[in-house]
Amino acid sequence: MPRKGVRQRRTAQEGDRLEGGPRPRAAARGRLGLRPRRGGRGAQPKVVALGGGMGLSASLTALRRITGDLTAVVTVADDGGSSGRLRDELGVLPPGDLRKALAALCGDDEWGRTWSEVIQHRFKSEGALHDHAVGNLLIVALWEQLGDHVLALDLVGKLLGAHGRVLPMSAVPLELEALVRGHDPARPSDLGRVRGQAAVALTPGEVRKVELVPGDPPAVPEAVEAVLDADWVVLGPGSWFSSVIPHLLVPALRDALVTTRARRVLSLNLAPQPGETDGFSPQRHVEVLVQHAPKLAFDVVLADQAAVPDLESLRRAAERLGAEVELAPVAAPDGPRHDPELLAAAYDRIFRMHGRIGPWR
Repeated sequence: MPRKGVRQRRTAQEGDRLEGGPRPRAAARGRLGLRPRRGGRGAQPKVVALGGGMGLSASLTALRRITGDLTAVVTVADDGGSSGRLRDELGVLPPGDLRKALAALCGDDEWGRTWSEVIQHRFKSEGALHDHAVGNLLIVALWEQLGDHVLALDLVGKLLGAHGRVLPMSAVPLELEALVRGHDPARPSDLGRVRGQAAVALTPGEVRKVELVPGDPPAVPEAVEAVLDADWVVLGPGSWFSSVIPHLLVPALRDALVTTRARRVLSLNLAPQPGETDGFSPQRHVEVLVQHAPKLAFDVVLADQAAVPDLESLRRAAERLGAEVELAPVAAPDGPRHDPELLAAAYDRIFRMHGRIGPWR
């Protein structure tokens, strides 16, 4: 049975729109009180952060403390929980990681804290609303009302007072497929395929490679433009195979990452993720990224000093990216998560040391 809801299409004139109410974007932005996006270099670094889930949220919470010109590019391969249900029922992009990014960009004032909590709120019931997040429903409702992914997310950002912009990496919902060694415990040396982000994240065995379905997905033009116009691009931290590497599998986005004049930071995780990257060292994370995007170079690999038992091995892996290793205390004291203030300080130091100071400061 075909999925309900709007079908998706692309036009060269108006970017990523949805059938069932397309409107010229410039006119719609003005009618909704959204200011035009300004080009050119400003007084602060133009930063683009790519990823998904809690890893991207940590990076955005840190980055909004040091720049007011911030864009998040978010994976759209989630198929679990509330996002998966909305995706299956309505045929829409999974909104959950986009919602988390918007929440991370909310300010620390009362307005920002309130709206961050509201869009993250999940209903608890015995009915169909159980475990749906308010923000997911809001985003999907605006997609259906406005017929435009980007315009709708910009409008949510305005409502929240978000300190930055949130964009999906692709205009179509994607599926993740992984090649896994030892997925069947009875045959630990055999290779098998696992499909679906939720399944890949929890798979037994070793993930060797990931692909997207469809295999040549379109990038959102605004995401490509943001990468090409950036001063700095930050990839990671986050679920390595399901949130970080998928950005490198969208051809136009990968090409933009390769050709941009921006400097690039690879922000490593604090620990292996159970299931997805069990047993991975910091250098193994770098190696699998090189495997998936051999032409992509970085300037800096950022790692927490307490999470790197073999610094020389990490430096050798980083050299394959053309990158230097920067060690900094970025972990929170209460568990394997990034501390926003410490991560902000690390990013700020990298931007100052490895980039031009003026005219930002």
